[in-house]
Amino acid sequence: MQMPVKKESAPVASPSKVLSTFLAAIRYEDLPQSVVARTEDLFLDWFASALAGKGARPVSAIAAFAAAMGPKNGSAENLLTRQRTSPIFAALVNGAASHFVEQDDLHNSSVLHPGTVVFPAVLAAAQDVGASGRELIAASVAGYECGIRVGEFLGRSHYKTFHTTGTAGKLAAAAGVAHVLKLDADQMQHCLGSAGTMAAGLWEFLRDAADSKQLHTAKAAADGLMAAYIARDGFTGAREIFEGKQGMAAGMSSDADVRWLTDGLGTRWATAETSFKFHASCRHTHPAADALLTLMQQHQLKADDIVKVTAHVHQGAIDVLGPVTDPQTVHQSKFSMGFVLALIATLGRASLPDFTEISIKNNNLRKFHDRVTMVLDADIDAAYPRRWIGRVTVQTTDGRTLECRVETPKGDPGNTLTRPELEDKAQRLAAYSGAATAEEMKQLIARIWKLHEEASVRDFLAR
Repeated sequence: MQMPVKKESAPVASPSKVLSTFLAAIRYEDLPQSVVARTEDLFLDWFASALAGKGARPVSAIAAFAAAMGPKNGSAENLLTRQRTSPIFAALVNGAASHFVEQDDLHNSSVLHPGTVVFPAVLAAAQDVGASGRELIAASVAGYECGIRVGEFLGRSHYKTFHTTGTAGKLAAAAGVAHVLKLDADQMQHCLGSAGTMAAGLWEFLRDAADSKQLHTAKAAADGLMAAYIARDGFTGAREIFEGKQGMAAGMSSDADVRWLTDGLGTRWATAETSFKFHASCRHTHPAADALLTLMQQHQLKADDIVKVTAHVHQGAIDVLGPVTDPQTVHQSKFSMGFVLALIATLGRASLPDFTEISIKNNNLRKFHDRVTMVLDADIDAAYPRRWIGRVTVQTTDGRTLECRVETPKGDPGNTLTRPELEDKAQRLAAYSGAATAEEMKQLIARIWKLHEEASVRDFLAR
């Protein structure tokens, strides 16, 4: 009697393989028009944020390193000097610059700033190979889709210690550049393996106002670019860098969920979920800032009418903002809930020019800072990071207790910035550092709104 031959089942592709295959296969023609338009919005927002970083001391230090170590000419633009250099040094400097003024984008559920790592790397590579605007858009979407899913995969425990933009951001930059270089699925997987083993970025810098945040984005962009270029030339990386026994989940998270890596691939476009920053401070301060501003407007309150403010927050806000109890630098003041709410109460805003060496020593702002406390709110924490809800309780001088809750902070997809608002923001960012004139920005904005029609993405500002 002949025994039936047992059919071997086809091997199940790993999440790393599934994600890599999807990223390599993204095509501009398959993207929804809303995603294309959103990517152009995000590109302008990033570009202006990078210009605003010109002249900042930490950025200047990295730029000086690039000038000393990099070539005097090359295929990619250093947006700050308007000179050409090699792609890796352009990505390094532009990545550092775009994260300095705290105005770059953020994706809520991954707690990732994708623009500041994806665009510096993708633009540099696109200029290197002579890519079109459509190719840049598709590659940028690949970077966003990768980085966002990696951030979600790594979970909340990761963010407690690691700056996700420095870790998941390295994978985001790598995926975007790999797409520019037209790597196939196998090369993409090797590229992500190399980027993942280089991933780093710790929050400890917040405690003593160190400059590490600029280093995180600079290196994420540059190392991601490197990972893609060496993969193109045959360099191999770990095939299961995410879920492997000694991969990123094993070493960097206690609540990683591999399902997020492949969540809704091709149907859920996470790029379109990305938020813009309205206030010039850490995004964790924005929900409470919006709630306090709304409350004060509703009840016609002034700063002197307020005895105490309680900001009801998620745990991530406490982890990141909690170490900054006495802000001594401009950068620290942007990570201080008390200082940001003091600006909101006193000036009705927390915009870029409001964060200065003078303002952090202002007695009135300091006194209001001391009236602010943060408390963990179970309901808000349960909604985070998918939703960033703002809630404040205010005690007034006449004995009232008032409360306001904001479900969707300004800048989120449900309460987004319009194109005129993005244009205004871009003009203000460029003017802040003097990196471009109003007329130059007007021309730049017009070009970016038609990025999908550009035959080449070279020469945005290069002389």
